[in-house]
Amino acid sequence: MNITFEAIKFDNAHEAIQHYYASGYGDDVILLGGKYYLVKRAEAERIEAAGIEFAYVHDHEMPDGEHRIVTVPVND
Repeated sequence: MNITFEAIKFDNAHEAIQHYYASGYGDDVILLGGKYYLVKRAEAERIEAAGIEFAYVHDHEMPDGEHRIVTVPVND
């Protein structure tokens, strides 16, 4: 299935998350087809409603202060 969506594409999760914090452009970082995208929430919801497998990507702070990138699968 092909789907067109509005996003900014990044080579890795770190770049996408940094841009998310710095730019204020998007609402979510997602991993789709091995690529990382910064998208508006409506785009992520539209991709989810289409039944396409992807994952939300989050910067999670551990209790010791360490940051880890975690993914939350959707339509898996």
